[in-house]
Amino acid sequence: MAITDALATGYILVEGYPSPEDYLQIRAACGLSRRNVEQATTAVKGSWYGVYVAEEATPTKPIAMGRIIGDGGWYFLIADMATLPEHQRKGIADVVLKSLLARIKSHAAKGKAYITLGADPPGRKLYEKNGFKDTMPNQMGMSLQIDAGG
Repeated sequence: MAITDALATGYILVEGYPSPEDYLQIRAACGLSRRNVEQATTAVKGSWYGVYVAEEATPTKPIAMGRIIGDGGWYFLIADMATLPEHQRKGIADVVLKSLLARIKSHAAKGKAYITLGADPPGRKLYEKNGFKDTMPNQMGMSLQIDAGG
């Protein structure tokens, strides 16, 4: 069974990225941190791979998205996993995540790939269902936010 077979009727999976405006709109609607157009444009350009889901009737208007930041060799970060609230609980995020993981499996350098992500509470079941494990207490994720002047 193809990954896209799991999509509910009326939805399509598209390889690529939302426009910067759609990217920002989805992030805002899903409660993710706010970013600006320059950040959105640069984020997409710096990504290794991405997909979005749209309704068949409006194939260029994303309702869900996800992308991979990575070196193509062994290290990958799943980022910007988001589905508009009115389209949640339909298995769409699972299709997005499975598509991203399949791309790593088929296109990364041969050997073990290390895949990481930040799991907000609403997404933890999805990630655990797809094989992700909490790395505590052996490893702790850390972050730092700085003001960048560009």
